[in-house]
Amino acid sequence: MPTPESRFPALQNCIYLNHAAVAPWPQVTADAVQAFAAENARQGTLNYPHWLTVEQALREQARELLNAPAAGDIALVKNTSEGLSFVAYGLDWQAGDNVVGIRQEFPSNRYVWQSLTKQGVEFRQLDLYDHPDDPETALLALCDARTRLISISAVQYTNGLRMDLAKIGEFCRAKGILFCVDAIQQLGAMPFDVQQVQADFVVADGHKWMLGAEGLALFYVRREILEQLHLTQYGWHMAEGLTDYTMEEYQPALDARRFECGSPNMLGIHALHASLGVLLATGMTMVWEQLSARIQYLVDGLQALPDVEILSDTRIERRSGIVTFRSRTIPNDKLFKQLQDNGVFCAPRGGGIRFSPHFYTPFAQLAQVLRVLAT
Repeated sequence: MPTPESRFPALQNCIYLNHAAVAPWPQVTADAVQAFAAENARQGTLNYPHWLTVEQALREQARELLNAPAAGDIALVKNTSEGLSFVAYGLDWQAGDNVVGIRQEFPSNRYVWQSLTKQGVEFRQLDLYDHPDDPETALLALCDARTRLISISAVQYTNGLRMDLAKIGEFCRAKGILFCVDAIQQLGAMPFDVQQVQADFVVADGHKWMLGAEGLALFYVRREILEQLHLTQYGWHMAEGLTDYTMEEYQPALDARRFECGSPNMLGIHALHASLGVLLATGMTMVWEQLSARIQYLVDGLQALPDVEILSDTRIERRSGIVTFRSRTIPNDKLFKQLQDNGVFCAPRGGGIRFSPHFYTPFAQLAQVLRVLAT
């Protein structure tokens, strides 16, 4: 039987607590990419029809991961920023409209909405630090009759705060407000149900919790609002009947593939297909149970250290795969270097140190990290 170290080779080299940034690949993913590269080197695109079956299988995996109504509701795009830009520049805006978001978001989910101010669109931002107990109610209070869109992350990248997406989605649907979710810090870490949260758009790059390669993201668009998004990129791959290269008149694809304007990232597709295979074979409920147990272990261990302050919300319903903390006695940069020197790969975020293990991280490694912090 394969060992965890053979399935996840990074375990042999370091204590990897940085899945919220860029994840190491499982061995099957490295094998899939190597096989794809070797095949391409030997015979080029001779086996392209098989590559297309891998692509279609990935689309079905994405549908399962999001519980989307159909695989065609999800486009394979370059990254989260591209998906958010499709939304921002695909909608018809009027001067005086507004978008509601969060001040502490990752830049991808701020800059694009700030750019709309040139069109007279206001970007209203909630400061999470002012509303730690019930950020959703405060967020929704920023909306008015001119609010066209709410765009937030499912999980905040700095401290792992998990938002109540269902509450926001219900409000948006009742008020006729579009709801956009950056799910990059949730997909692959815990179950996600796009129908239950009533999101209109969901976008997430695959290189974090989904364990894939950089440069390939999932972009979900609710079928009923597909036509509300004007196309901002054009190319052969976004057309209905894309293999007819002699068409003089074209029609955009009838599903989310219309947002894929050019050649697919076949290397990234093979990588993400292999990685999602690992997660879905395990089952997202089990993945989250295992990851949640590791987060609880870290929370308990950090709370036992007298000089440590946990910056993450530790309420069960607010937890994710991220725990952020700081030392009351050691400057953040020195603590970060101390962890690095002891083979702990993490990140300085949100005024502290961010740990982000995954479901396969050994408890023994977490115990070792806590010993480093205790010295």
